[in-house]
Amino acid sequence: MNERMNERLLLQSYLRTLRLPTMLREYVQVARQCAEQNTDYEEFLERLTEQEILNRSVKATARRLKLANFPAPKELSDFRFSAVPHLNKQKMLELARCEFIAKKSNIVFLGPPGVGKTHLSIGIAREACRRGHRVRFFTAAGLVNIYLEAREERKLLRLEANIRRSDLIIIDELGYIPLDKVGAEHLFGFFSQCYEQVSLIVTTNLPFAQWPQTFAGDERLTGALLDRLTHRVNIVDIQGESYRLGASLADREGLSENPKQDSLQDQPEDPKQDSLPDQPEDSHPTNDNPSEPETT
Repeated sequence: MNERMNERLLLQSYLRTLRLPTMLREYVQVARQCAEQNTDYEEFLERLTEQEILNRSVKATARRLKLANFPAPKELSDFRFSAVPHLNKQKMLELARCEFIAKKSNIVFLGPPGVGKTHLSIGIAREACRRGHRVRFFTAAGLVNIYLEAREERKLLRLEANIRRSDLIIIDELGYIPLDKVGAEHLFGFFSQCYEQVSLIVTTNLPFAQWPQTFAGDERLTGALLDRLTHRVNIVDIQGESYRLGASLADREGLSENPKQDSLQDQPEDPKQDSLPDQPEDSHPTNDNPSEPETT
């Protein structure tokens, strides 16, 4: 009995040393199942290693989703394509296969506010995380502020190295806030650095002809930026009524048809706070600043 116990403790020690937590947790149960089914040792080992690999894959995906720092967990499966009839659903599903990332291509979503540009961007990017790609999300104004802070703290090189480690970066709300000359130059530097190195998804409410007004009126700089961005690009022009408004009205109509659901509106809110947005993994800061080194 003592000898068997010692063997078990030794096995557990080996599994911890090899950093195989799933095998450590599951080997007793899998051994019992294999004994009942009279399977051989190879089958036993295969089942154990399969569980370890699956568990690692799930955890790795969760880390990538957290590091991406999405503002909300938007999925393509939740997007109401019927509310945007002119949008090519098949094209969106094709982009969600993320083949454009391997080609270092970009996506630009054009359209007025509320038509679903950010939702589609996050939906595609979350699928990229599941496929093993490293993704980050920024607003255009937020990224400019990160560059300004990195410049003041003399951490630009670290910031740029961090950017190069990404496979896909979302730049949301480009054109909503005009940039000054310094901000425009920093954003131009960002696009130049990502050219043929990192794929981008850009959402904007402005047609390309109006982009100079965002970049401090500098037409030459804007032209050079667009030349890089549109070299390999998928342009998705979404026109129509506000997707958010339509979805809100549809939800409201659904609630009105169901008195029980309407009555829930009068109930007190749950005292628990909404969960915080996804944060970068491990020791990263809670904003979308990539200047701190990643942990691998």
